[in-house]
Amino acid sequence: IGHPEIFPLVLTTKTQEIFNCRIDEDVTEENCFKLIQKEDIIEDLKTRADISDFYPFKKVVLEYPGEELLVVFDANFQYGKNFYIVASEEAKENLIKPPETAEEEDREDTPEIHPFEPLVPKPWVSLGSEKEVEEESVKDTVTKIKYKISRIRRKFGAPIAFTDKNASHEKESYVECTSYEDKTFSIQMLERDVGVQVVPKVREASIQTKWTYPKNAATQYCPRQLSKEEKAESLSSERMKKFLTSVHLRMEIALQQNEIMNAFFDDWTALAEDKSGSDGKPDVYLKAYQSFTDLQYLKGRTISCVCCHPTICGIIAVSARKQLPYEDEVNLSSKSLLHQSVILFWSFFDLIRPQLVLECPEDIYCFQFNPSDPNIIAAGCINGQVVLWDISQHQKNLPNEKSVADETTDSDNEATAAAEAAAEVSPGVPSLKEVQQSSTEPPLVTSSAVSSTEYSHKKPVTDIQWLPRNLEDNQKGGTSENRGENCLQLVTCSPDCSILFWDIPAIEKPSYEKAHEEKKLYKAPGVPDTSKHSDVGWKPLIKVVYANTEHRYQAKMPKSQSALRAPVKESPYTVMSTSSSKNLEVLENISTNFFVGNEDGGIVYFDWKMKTDTNSAKPTQKYALHTETINTLQRSPFFKDIFLSIGGQNFAIWKEEVTNGPILQSSCSAGSYTAGQWSLTRPGVLFIGRDNGNIDIWDLLKKTHEPSHFQNISKSVITFISPWTVSPEQHFLAVSDDLGVLHVLEICQTLSHPSSNE
Repeated sequence: IGHPEIFPLVLTTKTQEIFNCRIDEDVTEENCFKLIQKEDIIEDLKTRADISDFYPFKKVVLEYPGEELLVVFDANFQYGKNFYIVASEEAKENLIKPPETAEEEDREDTPEIHPFEPLVPKPWVSLGSEKEVEEESVKDTVTKIKYKISRIRRKFGAPIAFTDKNASHEKESYVECTSYEDKTFSIQMLERDVGVQVVPKVREASIQTKWTYPKNAATQYCPRQLSKEEKAESLSSERMKKFLTSVHLRMEIALQQNEIMNAFFDDWTALAEDKSGSDGKPDVYLKAYQSFTDLQYLKGRTISCVCCHPTICGIIAVSARKQLPYEDEVNLSSKSLLHQSVILFWSFFDLIRPQLVLECPEDIYCFQFNPSDPNIIAAGCINGQVVLWDISQHQKNLPNEKSVADETTDSDNEATAAAEAAAEVSPGVPSLKEVQQSSTEPPLVTSSAVSSTEYSHKKPVTDIQWLPRNLEDNQKGGTSENRGENCLQLVTCSPDCSILFWDIPAIEKPSYEKAHEEKKLYKAPGVPDTSKHSDVGWKPLIKVVYANTEHRYQAKMPKSQSALRAPVKESPYTVMSTSSSKNLEVLENISTNFFVGNEDGGIVYFDWKMKTDTNSAKPTQKYALHTETINTLQRSPFFKDIFLSIGGQNFAIWKEEVTNGPILQSSCSAGSYTAGQWSLTRPGVLFIGRDNGNIDIWDLLKKTHEPSHFQNISKSVITFISPWTVSPEQHFLAVSDDLGVLHVLEICQTLSHPSSNE
């Protein structure tokens, strides 16, 4: 109040570090002023948008006439918050003006002080003031009335005797002053204010129940027994017909009410289930943290897979595919759609553009980072091929901390000046505008290896998994010990009723200098360059075929594996992919069983290991539980023998040694379940996505018949869910939808901190 140019605000620790105004370091109670460039604040608003601390005062910042805004540290919370900004130049000058300068200016404005000199009396000279005093003085001009009171001399000093007497008896002793109307003060009233208000008439009344004389009453509980003739006569009587006609409508309404609502529902118990915290919000919630989308690569497309970088914090990768029904995807799996298929790497510190782009030959259905070396990425395409990338040379483009805005500005200015100088010296060098445009585009990484189309899946690759680093499969169907520390093999599955085991081929790093020297052919805009994705003869190591019509499982190997071991220079996986199973022992005491979900909603549990006598892999169990395609089949991160399957309108939890069915099966929901994941910190919590854009949170410690909480995330179908842990106190859940938007949600403490015996 009284300072309209002052706007209090709260600056978080992150904002204080960005603008160098940290409390007790850059600003103190004595030195509380900080000048910030207006351009830096505008840049922060563009970068962080509505999460910026200056976002509520965006209009004030944009309309500020000066170049620098004054931010003052309010140590005593005079205005209610830890900082406040000054929105006028005049107020800024008054606040930052030094005290010494103000004292000097006061000295210049103060007149000179002369020494005191005693006054010397002078003779009085009349100027006519005595006349004014005489005129203003009050004088008594009214003639006074004189009264003379006399008494007889002899009565002086005589004793006085008082008596009572009626004044009416003496005419001279009593004078009556009667009232009369004075016409001088009789003024006729022409206008007056009158107020009228309606008041209800109040009446007192009393009511009392009339008490009657009590009488004794009895109830007969023995039924009246009627004969058959009496019953027939009663049912056919007119009185019975009239009674049924009169109560028919009332009985019908009562039955309808019983069907509409439960008369025995306990509202008080239902009210107690909705527990709230001290701030009024539910204890179970998912808080929106960030959201990512891209108009160039994700517009009109569906996010098919989401993976977080295993080692770099704040980096998340997504793949997209065409918005087609599942049946159309299977039918168009071999058709090359005219669009650019990529995998995008996003960073939490740059929400505007992706940090890295992986070029793909076809739409990607699923992908995974190598657990031992995250620079190696394997993906399954919609046409059945398997692709590998090596991003080791582009790891510098994936930052794990945010750079300071001032350093970025200085580096951009230096790069701009260098580009302008180079353009002046050499006319063949690109212009300044071209340099700036090229610097903002994320690097495009081509694939290092693509599987052979002939030996790949014939339909989309629906799942891909890396085998454990201590195991290695051979061509004979046996499992050997991998003495290295890297994951060398992966397994893929597809609706073409086949499961393929792959060995990593020798990856050749792309030669960028040679690529720039080669002459590029003209390519129409929007058409993918298929020349980059040539087959290198990569073939699967083992092929397990499941024929739905005959219910047969077979394990097959390709005839030739010569192309699998082509030595390449400077390849980090050349030594790793060398065949080493000749000198290793075949492990006999390990489990080679695994779960597989099919399109019909069935769960198949069988051993892929080939038998020497039958040369086939037979199923151990088969369960027909789900009514639609299995979209999620995941192992619990806490129990190695517990699995989650999701498909159609229900989900189930399986235990590997239990052969009579699932240990927990949910009831059918109103809509379809489209994705799901286990919680990484709580063994009894599941996150399941639905086709209406909701996330169902199942807390099995509280409820097993229905979700304990649900929350709407999107208006479209949830396509993928991926949880990950940043720190023991911060957990996130990445949720993608059918509109090409990735939502990053922060998980509350109730869902991230397990109980002591969970």
